Amino acid sequence: MPLDDRDVAILATLTAEGRISKAALAERVGLSPTPCWNRLKRLEKAGLIRGYHADVDLRKLGPHVTVFVAAELRDHTSETFRAFEAAVRTYDEVTACWALGGGFDYFLQIVTRDIDAYQRLVDDMLDARIGLARYYTYIVTKSVKPQSAPPFDLLRG
Repeated sequence: MPLDDRDVAILATLTAEGRISKAALAERVGLSPTPCWNRLKRLEKAGLIRGYHADVDLRKLGPHVTVFVAAELRDHTSETFRAFEAAVRTYDEVTACWALGGGFDYFLQIVTRDIDAYQRLVDDMLDARIGLARYYTYIVTKSVKPQSAPPFDLLRG
């Protein structure tokens, strides 16, 4: 889907301010409300906008730990990859998972109450025989740069 500068401005604005009113969005990107609304609907229909989410400060919610896990599977058959991916989707603590090319097979982001809860989760994954052979744990000690909007202009070329 070809995007022009206004489409990119809509995406960038919504990424930074998901709760912006439609009128304010239109003003911000230099359009009147109806054309802005039409573009927004087109971007949603095309699947470029998958949803609107809140950015929750977990520190204010309560104690927690964020852990990144580099995972290696026991073998590299399509059946093992499918089984692992299906199983990972069932664990609420796994907040993100990426398949990798290179040394590790997957990189998981896990959020749990504490390290004990994390270890119980990993033990459960190992007991479930979902294909996990080895895992390497990286505990987040502080957030330096939280997830932010991608560089839309650079991605367009």
